[in-house]
Amino acid sequence: MKPVEVRDLSDDELSSKLLELKREQFNLRFQRVSGQLEKTARVKEVRRDIARIKTVQAERHTAADAAKSEG
Repeated sequence: MKPVEVRDLSDDELSSKLLELKREQFNLRFQRVSGQLEKTARVKEVRRDIARIKTVQAERHTAADAAKSEG
């Protein structure tokens, strides 16, 4: 996922995508340990996508808190 794609998602979509990626990360760990992992680069992609989603969620949370304190 590109950062622009992540920013276009709603809060609910971000949460569901994060959950989906965490499940995939969990499954990839098992595949790596058992020697069944074919696309090793996918581990890095999933980890970065999770970080992107968490960053956007944190930005939105911070912006919401700032709006509350101002108004």
